[in-house]
Amino acid sequence: MRRAVCPGSYDPITNGHLDIIGRASKLYDEVYVTVMINKSKKGLFTVDERIDLIRQVTSEFGNVRVESFHGLLVDYCKQRDIPAIVKGLRAVSDFDYELQMAQMNNGLTGVETLFVPTNPTYSFLSSSLVKEVAAWGGDVSHLLPDAVFDALSRRLREQ
Repeated sequence: MRRAVCPGSYDPITNGHLDIIGRASKLYDEVYVTVMINKSKKGLFTVDERIDLIRQVTSEFGNVRVESFHGLLVDYCKQRDIPAIVKGLRAVSDFDYELQMAQMNNGLTGVETLFVPTNPTYSFLSSSLVKEVAAWGGDVSHLLPDAVFDALSRRLREQ
């Protein structure tokens, strides 16, 4: 069985993330979408909320599992016998950072990283940018799955 992981913070998941996950789901038998936990960062959504949203918007793929993990991604991969990491690249600046991570991960455990170029429609998109624009009242509805946009709108009204 061919397995891959799409790691990220997904705070929140965007249409750009969803595009990469969907494309990976066509290439692999199982795709693990893993919410990586960084205790030094406070997210807008809790890890459990992110997992729930990701499960909702990836349910159509049928071969996607959603989990969280705290620690090294390569340890997560070793525990689940996952030989590949799939990462979306938006720009050359992403490549510089991700190449270093890929080389480190491969050196540690032999896990391969596959880089998938982002759909040009989403090449500027990041969760941080979406949250900032939404917090200032900008329309981000076209950048997020409907369920995520609704959750983001509710969360920002609560603050």
